[in-house]
Parts: sequence; C-alpha cells; structure tokens
Amino acid sequence: MNPALVALIAVCESAGVGLIGAVVLRALRRYSVDVSLVAVVVITVCALNASTITLVLVGPSVQLPVSTILAVNSAAGLVSIGIGLLLGRSVVRGSRQLADATRAFARNQRFRLAEDPPTAELAELAEELRRTSDKLAESRAREQAIEASRRQLVAWISHDLRSPLARLRAMTESLEDGVAEDLPHYCRKIRGDADRLTGMVDDLFELSQLQSGTLRLTLREVALDDLVSDAVADFDDLAGKRGIELRPNRVEPVTAAVDDRMMTRVLTNLLSNALQYSPTGTAVTLDVRAERGWAVIAISDRCGGIPRENLGSVFDVGWRGAPRTPGAERGGGLGLSIAQGVVRAHRGHVSVRNVPGGCCFEVRLPLAGVGGRSE
Repeated sequence: MNPALVALIAVCESAGVGLIGAVVLRALRRYSVDVSLVAVVVITVCALNASTITLVLVGPSVQLPVSTILAVNSAAGLVSIGIGLLLGRSVVRGSRQLADATRAFARNQRFRLAEDPPTAELAELAEELRRTSDKLAESRAREQAIEASRRQLVAWISHDLRSPLARLRAMTESLEDGVAEDLPHYCRKIRGDADRLTGMVDDLFELSQLQSGTLRLTLREVALDDLVSDAVADFDDLAGKRGIELRPNRVEPVTAAVDDRMMTRVLTNLLSNALQYSPTGTAVTLDVRAERGWAVIAISDRCGGIPRENLGSVFDVGWRGAPRTPGAERGGGLGLSIAQGVVRAHRGHVSVRNVPGGCCFEVRLPLAGVGGRSE
C-alpha cells in the first residue's frame, strides 16, 4: 500500500473521530462542564489513537519507513490537537456568549441568550439570569406604576385642597373687610372646610402607615353584627337626606378578632362610597355572615355597576368614579385604598363585583387566629 495513502487514511480517521466527537459533545450539553471537558480529552486521544492503530495494522505489510511513520503520527497529532481545540472552543464560546448576554443585560435591562449554552452549569446560570431579568422587569413596571399613581395622587390632592383653601381665604377676607353679614353661616362654612381638610390629612397619614407597614392594630373579639349596626346608625341621617334606604338583609351574629376602630373606618368608607354613588330612591343593603372559616361583610348598592375595565382599579390610590347623587362631592380617592389596606392588615381581603343594578363590596376576615400586628 502506498505510504501516502496510509497517511491519508490515518488523518481521515482522526478527522472522522473528531466529527463523531462533535456530535457526542453536543449531546452532552445538558450535562456538567466536567463531563464536557472529559469528553474533549477522550475524543482527542481517540483521534490520535485511530491513526496509530492504522499504522500498527498496516505498517508491517507495507514496511513503512520510520520517517513516514513519524510524519503520519505528527500529522495525526496535529489533527487531533486541532480537533481538541475546536471542541474546547465550543465550550468556551458558550461562556463568551453568556458574558456578552450579561453585558447586554446591563445595557438593555433585559437578558437574552442567542443559543443554548453548551453545559449544564452555563444553562443553569443563563436560566437564573433570565429569571432575574424578568423579576427586575416586573419590579420596574411596579415602580413605574407606583410613581404614576403617586403623581396622579399629588395632582388630585392638590386640586382637592385648592377648593376649600380658596373658600377659606375668601371667607376670611370677607370677615376682615367687615362685609360678612351672616357671621354664624360663615363660621359653619369655615368649620366645614377645616373638617374636610383635616379628613384629607388623616387619610394621607393612614395611607402612609398602611403602605409602610407601620400601622399598629389592637385586636380583640368584636361582634361584627353590632359593629355594622353602629356604622349604619351613623349614616341614617345622611341616607335620609339623600333619599337612600340603608337596609340590613342578612345579619348573623359573627365574632372576629379585629381592631374595632379601624374596622369601623373600613365600614365608614364603604358605606360613604355606597351612598355617594347611589341614585336617590334606591337602597343600600348589608349582609353579615360566617362562611367557611371567614367572617363576611357585604355592602350592595344600586350604582349601576362599575365598567369591567375599571373593576381592577377600584382599590388603587386616587381612583374615583362619577357620583350619582346630585351635588355630592367627590372624595379624594383614598377611602377604598385605606379600606383595602386595613383589611389586609387583618389578614383578610376585600373585593368588588358587579351585581344586577349595581355592585357589591365584600370584606372577608378570618374567624380563627389573629391577623395583623397588635400591641
């Protein structure tokens, strides 16, 4: 056999082993980098041994000179080294791709890897970076939403403060100039605007406590049916003036561990909201019941319902609808947010849904255990 042909066969065998090794290495990309490195070494050795075995089997029959054997071995060795470098480069390329994707992540705030990593460690690291990228994107979206809500709240509060402050200024100027003829009337107006401003400041303070987690609850066993009855009694006069009936529907004796002052605030906000958005001649109904480990307080009105696209925003800070009662003032958009925060501090939840002719706000409080933080 021609020595040149023997050398060509040996080199081709080494190259063939290298191609098989590339396929094997790709199949091992889900395994550890240790396995990939061992595979690179084994494939390189096998590529070199393939040519050596050919020389051992064919050499005696063709009586190859030593110089030819050394040349064939050298060529096969170079081919094997090249195969090892190429296979090793595929592993290193995965690391570089991951490094490039990480640098792009720092610039674009989004992690994207063009190809599958060649080893399990790199794949795990890439997946962790992808999850981190998604979490950061969600965090940025929440931060932007909170910032937009804060700016909207500041704009609404500034608008709501401007009206009573302007009235107070006008009335005090009238009193200073001596043109106020009905002094008791002016005093009542000033007192009303002062109370309104005080209520807005109290709402902002309570909302800040809820959002910062510093609200302290003093929990004790309270009969929720009595708490609801007291809240309804406080609104009887206002409901009568607006021609709206406050009607208990299903009130059962239910006891839960709550901060009665803060839960009264929740009921006050929900009842005030129901009266504000209900038209004259309708009724607001209340239910108190126990249901599968929860104390449920439901307040239903006939406001006409909330648009489906707004149902998810009702408890957002600053959300306000259009009042149905003529002459009713719009609130600062904090009442429902405060109610939700207080209920959550009790480890309960509050929801709203549309019912025929209106909507129903439902507060659920745990019957067993103590929720929130107490002093």
